[in-house]
Amino acid sequence: MTGAPRDPETAVIATRVDRGTPDTAEIRELARAADYRVAGEVTQTRKEDPALCLGEGKVDDLVALVVETGAGVVIFDNRLGPYQTYNLGTRLPDGVEVADRFRLILDIFGQRAQTRKAQLQVELAELRYELPRVEAKVSLAKRDERPGFMGLGEYDESREQDIKARISRIREELDQIERDEEHRRERRRESGFDLVALAGYTNAGKSTLLRRLAADLDVDENEGLHPDLEATAESQDRLFTTLGTTTRRADMDRRDVLVTDTVGFISDLPHWLVESFKSTLDAVYRADLVLLVVDVSEPIDEIREKLVTSHDTLYERNEAPIVTVLNKVDKVAEAEVEEKKAALSALAPYPIAVSGREGTGVDDLLDRIDDELPPYERERLVLPMTDETMSLVSWIHDNANVNDVDYGEQVVVDFEARPVVVEKSRAKASELPVPAE
Repeated sequence: MTGAPRDPETAVIATRVDRGTPDTAEIRELARAADYRVAGEVTQTRKEDPALCLGEGKVDDLVALVVETGAGVVIFDNRLGPYQTYNLGTRLPDGVEVADRFRLILDIFGQRAQTRKAQLQVELAELRYELPRVEAKVSLAKRDERPGFMGLGEYDESREQDIKARISRIREELDQIERDEEHRRERRRESGFDLVALAGYTNAGKSTLLRRLAADLDVDENEGLHPDLEATAESQDRLFTTLGTTTRRADMDRRDVLVTDTVGFISDLPHWLVESFKSTLDAVYRADLVLLVVDVSEPIDEIREKLVTSHDTLYERNEAPIVTVLNKVDKVAEAEVEEKKAALSALAPYPIAVSGREGTGVDDLLDRIDDELPPYERERLVLPMTDETMSLVSWIHDNANVNDVDYGEQVVVDFEARPVVVEKSRAKASELPVPAE
């Protein structure tokens, strides 16, 4: 089908649900995150049509809307099979691209991937998305003995092998990155740092909360004003502004705490896509404490659904305590916050209500972080008065919470620290030279 010139930045949304009323709010936000302008939508409540997803008549409506708006892309808030995508393409005007929800998410991830790790994870997800489609084409060509059907044949079989080989190489490189990052986490712990991870759905306000908790960032600071600020620490009202991870030192007196902002969850992600970003989620799984951030201004049913999904993701591999943080209390009345606390008590016992933007409740959150992290051990070291001892005392000051130092004929240091720091201080003390008589 031919038609007027298409605008590649204009999109039409299409969605089908088996029952109930289709909700296009999230897919519109995803389209916006990918820099599309949404010109209209077509929705339908019915069982899936195996050939077109939508029914024949609704596809006619979709074609008419595309022609009317000049849209260059149709975005389905459904998972499309390879033949559904092909069939829809034959019905739409020439030049109109068909993308499903997961293709759109991968495109957004590709736009936001800045680090080698993020780029590898995006490529891995894209290959896992493509592989079953190539396998289906190869299987059909072999079954029907039509190597030329839809451009299939030896090319697709070779492509299948290339994809599998590339997936294997990416996994090996990501495994090495994971080992390096785990080594870095352990070094941080040995230096006395507790590791806290922010988790939750996109747009819950994790990046804004990180800025509020951090000792070296201002909440209203724009990208580029801080020399160490990465793009992943931006605070914007859009999905997927955080694809990688950003770590900042928290503004706490008693403890040395590093807080990491991680990739946001999103609903209805398939297992293969979550697995592709396992390396990023390791920052959550291997933390000492997880702050599960939710947007308290959202409808209660939506919050409950997101909490259930988040718990399924986190409790599968995470052993650290999880504290639910009800963010954006500046957007709702206090009475509504209390009602939602009560309604969510089974899923989120003893949550902390905060406003990352305005700072409300952040002091209570810092106290809760202190309470939930592994307890410090108290130690008292009696050391000889030597130059090497002064170096050790300085190291203890840097890595522990020092209560008192008494300088006399001997040096007595009273301090509290993570068990690994206490153990390391004892080892360093045992290596100190004994002064000559």
